[in-house]
Amino acid sequence: MITNLREQVLLLSQIPLYAIVIGAELILSNVRKQKFYTVKETIQSAYLSFLCFLIDAAFRLVALWAYNWCFQHAFFGFEHKGWMYWVSLILLQDFMFYWLHRNDHFIRFFWATHVTHHSAEHYNISVGFRSSVFEPLYRFVYFLPIAFLGYEPLDILFIFSATQIWGTLVHTKAIGKLGPLEYIFVTPSHHRVHHASNAKYLDRNMGMFLIIWDRMFGTFQKELTKEEYEPIRYGLTENLVKPNAVTIVFHEFIQMYKDVTQPGLSWKERWGYLFDKPGYSHDGSRMNSDKYRIYEEEQLKLKAMQEQEIVSEAHINEEVAVS
Repeated sequence: MITNLREQVLLLSQIPLYAIVIGAELILSNVRKQKFYTVKETIQSAYLSFLCFLIDAAFRLVALWAYNWCFQHAFFGFEHKGWMYWVSLILLQDFMFYWLHRNDHFIRFFWATHVTHHSAEHYNISVGFRSSVFEPLYRFVYFLPIAFLGYEPLDILFIFSATQIWGTLVHTKAIGKLGPLEYIFVTPSHHRVHHASNAKYLDRNMGMFLIIWDRMFGTFQKELTKEEYEPIRYGLTENLVKPNAVTIVFHEFIQMYKDVTQPGLSWKERWGYLFDKPGYSHDGSRMNSDKYRIYEEEQLKLKAMQEQEIVSEAHINEEVAVS
């Protein structure tokens, strides 16, 4: 009951918090004369958040039943909820979220759900509400092992809600790099990389609260300066043209269905269109994030070679002119 009340207070406190920070971001964007927000995308984000809220609310009892069953069959138990209990719960929850988020990017079936979160071409705090609509239907599965370890179900839900506040607030261009915090926590800089569609930045920085998992498992990429790399482009590698209330949610599912039902495919190829990395194609004709990176590196090498040839030719011409 206390945890229930704590979660309700946490959820209620988010409303004025988000109102304040979004207002501050809007003011700052006007002062800097930068276009952080568009009315269309903000409405889209609110719409997707509302759909996710409905599914989450409807499915909450199922998730709680699963958590409770695991908790009743837990391998361990805690006599006291001291600071070690809460710190370890944060670490475990964030670790499991990393794998949830990573699979959302690396398995097409789950990317079809998560793609809605990445479909905004402008980046601001409202994008944090641009939910993966169907994620509540399977998200809880990743946290079941935590209940098996003896952590109470309502505590699991509470910590997820608490870390989700941080995960929402890092959706901003208004804050630069945060010094030593960049080594431990997910920062706005890290998450800007995550939402970028530039080849070097694709499928990077999956953590919600801690960046240490990305550093450990090879998905970390720092935000580069304009001198080091091109400016960030937000959105998808191929953005939606005139999305509506249906296509913004289901466009990847629709395309996935068309791919799977192509005639003449083997079962392995059909499976690939469902569960391989986004960008899979049975004939290798499509681009995935790895191919985008390879192609970009090849183009950069080619450009460097061409520039070197121009410089060499200029030196030769100078020597001829002198002689």
